[in-house]
Amino acid sequence: MKATSKNYWDILKTGDNIIMNKGFNNTCLLPSRAIQYSGKSFRFTSGLKLIFLLGICLLFSFQVFSQDTRVKSSIDTSAIKIGDQIIYRITVDTDPTYLVVFPEDESFNPMEVVESLATDTNRLENRFRLIKEYALTQFDSGQYVIPQQRVFINDTPYFTDSLRVMVADVVVDTTKQKMFDIKPAMEVPGGFKISPWIWALLGLLIVGGILYYFLRRRKKKQEARKKLPPYERALMELQELDKSHLLENRQTKEYYSKLTEAVRRYLEDEVHLRAMESTTSELIHDLELRMERGELKLSREIINELKIILQRADLAKFANSHPDILTARGDRSKIEHVIVDTQAAIPEPSEEELLKDEEYRREQLKRRNQRRVILAVGVAILIIGLGITVLITTQGFSEARNLVFGNPTKQMLEGEWITSDYGDPSVTITTPRVLKRNDFEMPADSQAMLVGNETFTDGDPGQELFVFVNTMKFRQGVKFDLDKAVEGIYANLEERGAKNIIVKDEEYRTLQGEKGIKVFGTLEIENPKTGKVMSKEYVILNFAEKGGFQQITVIFDDENEFAAEIAGRITNSIEFDNTIN
Repeated sequence: MKATSKNYWDILKTGDNIIMNKGFNNTCLLPSRAIQYSGKSFRFTSGLKLIFLLGICLLFSFQVFSQDTRVKSSIDTSAIKIGDQIIYRITVDTDPTYLVVFPEDESFNPMEVVESLATDTNRLENRFRLIKEYALTQFDSGQYVIPQQRVFINDTPYFTDSLRVMVADVVVDTTKQKMFDIKPAMEVPGGFKISPWIWALLGLLIVGGILYYFLRRRKKKQEARKKLPPYERALMELQELDKSHLLENRQTKEYYSKLTEAVRRYLEDEVHLRAMESTTSELIHDLELRMERGELKLSREIINELKIILQRADLAKFANSHPDILTARGDRSKIEHVIVDTQAAIPEPSEEELLKDEEYRREQLKRRNQRRVILAVGVAILIIGLGITVLITTQGFSEARNLVFGNPTKQMLEGEWITSDYGDPSVTITTPRVLKRNDFEMPADSQAMLVGNETFTDGDPGQELFVFVNTMKFRQGVKFDLDKAVEGIYANLEERGAKNIIVKDEEYRTLQGEKGIKVFGTLEIENPKTGKVMSKEYVILNFAEKGGFQQITVIFDDENEFAAEIAGRITNSIEFDNTIN
């Protein structure tokens, strides 16, 4: 019987013998008696047959798995400059059912992984080709080796080849490339941050607010109790005394103190006696006088009961006497009878007394309203002060001042701007306010060369912003020298009262590309209204367009950031009509 011919082994079976020649690959057959190889015969026992069979099968399976899986790596270039990137590619050909795990970023050291790209999958007959790419770079020159990368396929590691990469310096030609000084460090404004002392202040305010709430609540309760009529308040205090459990706790002194305080306060508020400050004998004497004058229709028995209770209370408070509970409760009932009888004994108030009470209530209401207004004003001042403090801390003093008091220059910057044409030959400018036509005197010899001369201004050199536009149109044949016109700017500034003038000039081009000369610098000028000398910055743009001369002057405060921004916006808005007439 003849076996199927394979890649590495050919199997021939004659009788009971199996002859194995070179070429057998992936077929395992069980020999029955003997195996002949290279002319020699070997006879196996049944155990040796099994061991030999398993060994051959494992070897063949490993060869088959190796043939089905291939891993290789490559790079798109082996030489780069500092900061450039290379593409490192791993290609895996394997069975569709196998699990493939590619390496992580850290395994590419000393190269840095810029990006790990998505895996690309292609089907090749009955297999998959997986392509994984990495963008690598290096910021130091030299020779680097990308180490072997480990790829796991069904938990079996496979290693790629190591690859060499050359990283070269970037050559700078200093003869063609302009060199500049290192710029100073820029101060980056910090984010929103609240100072610790503001947090502490807020904490104190919160704690103070909580304390104020509870104290205010307690005071309101006390005021509500005081608002009750004396008779009702006295009875309420007796009821609260019954709930206090002072007698059960043998606190006789405190019990009698509250008991006598209730009746004394009632007598002081209702009968208008100095009951709270008087001794027992003085209080009883005043009551007897009122009774004798007919102002209080009390019986002698009621006064005697009150006298006995007050004396017993004095002994309990000052002589450490301890009346029994039954006596104390009896005194409490007698005090209530005293209050009730006294209320009935008080004559009806006269009309004059009623008017006095009404006037008193009005006065109390007025004082209460005044206290409320003072409290509201204080709270408002505190809130405003805290808000200004936070604003100064976070935005700075100047910004806080602008928000609180306003800034006319800032309002001018943020307001509506106007674009208009001025003069002949015309120049188009955008300004926060419309420029007004103004007369400008010129020497007779200069006037003779002109067809027309127009000037427009806004503001005054002594104000925070001054804008001046002058246009001239020359007669035919007149040659105008822009450089000579610029030379006279210094004299013109002196004529306007400027001093300590610093002049700089440079070539200038508008956004449309018209060429001119920019004269700029600083100067000092006196404010005609206040007489104060102020420091100013100025920008004067000079153009010779369309057969004429156009000069735009902007003078502004050197420390006013909003004025400087306005000046920059004005100068950047300059345009000329380039249409041919």
